[in-house]
Amino acid sequence: MLTVDYNRLGLKPGEQLLDLGCGFGRHAYEAARLGAHVVACDLASTELAQVRATFAAMSEAGERYRGTCQTVRGDATRLPFADRVFDRIIASEVLEHVHSDEQALTELARVLRPGGVLAVTVPTWLPEKICWALSDEYHAPRAVGGHVRIYRHGQLRGRLRCAGLTPFSSHHAHGLHSPYWWLRCAVGPNNDNHRLVAAYRRLLEWDIVDQPRITRIADRVLSPVLGKSLVLYSRKSGSSHLKEAKSVAA
Repeated sequence: MLTVDYNRLGLKPGEQLLDLGCGFGRHAYEAARLGAHVVACDLASTELAQVRATFAAMSEAGERYRGTCQTVRGDATRLPFADRVFDRIIASEVLEHVHSDEQALTELARVLRPGGVLAVTVPTWLPEKICWALSDEYHAPRAVGGHVRIYRHGQLRGRLRCAGLTPFSSHHAHGLHSPYWWLRCAVGPNNDNHRLVAAYRRLLEWDIVDQPRITRIADRVLSPVLGKSLVLYSRKSGSSHLKEAKSVAA
């Protein structure tokens, strides 16, 4: 289940891509499949272990990818990379967890090459506002490591510009997921065994695995209005034709 549109990201084979806050590696794997050299970065070593497990499981299943992937543990506000080493960066559902999001964006701009593209995804304002209203246990401070802010579209664009980046495209994603999270918040975010939550989760799993036409159409219709994620694409000014670094690690 990808949130980022790789056509808008403009990823090309052989490019260096940073997947910040990589989770279990959904974006990292797709980038490697397309031929990129991926660095999956996360503060949690358990997430990095999941990325390695994802790549191992895909290989065992006969899936092939043309690129490479390495995992690096790092803090979004103090990235362990040299300046201007990545052609593309994905930061999916990360900034809403980071107290100093402006510092994180400054760091992302620092490690992005001139002409490179950053794709940032955050929860969309209205669906997220409803989640916060339904349950205090969904967000910080009650939820340890939970969301610390709700972004408006214009606010995020402004912070990207302050970091020296130029937003050029945006869209919403995952229209079917907002009602799921509203339901979870209504019954308690940690009540995974509730029968309605379990039933909706099966629907989402069916959508992800089988991609039936009916749910694909529903998602396309709902996403512009109720999409759970807002995706913004920004470019760093300057020419991208720089000498390739030997290593992305500082």
